[in-house]
Amino acid sequence: MKSLSLTEELANVAKRVIWFEHPEEAIADPIRFVTYAMTYGTHEDMKVVRQYLSDDELREVLANAPSGIFDARSWAYWHLKVDRYPPPSLPTRVLG
Repeated sequence: MKSLSLTEELANVAKRVIWFEHPEEAIADPIRFVTYAMTYGTHEDMKVVRQYLSDDELREVLANAPSGIFDARSWAYWHLKVDRYPPPSLPTRVLG
């Protein structure tokens, strides 16, 4: 996935959805950042994020989402939004 440039709009989204990191750190891993936005972001937050990402890039986020961030409702919703139904199982943690 392409990297995201830190704009004022994305920084504001990052401050809300990954409140425990500086915005620069939050968007450094775009898949993780968008996973948090898809789970915890508002409709307005996602309108901002969608300005920078295509449906194919959202599918890439879903295919590579880190475990432990998505909830079942958000997981199902975003799979429907990008025409991937039924959704696969939520990502799970693998403990070695």
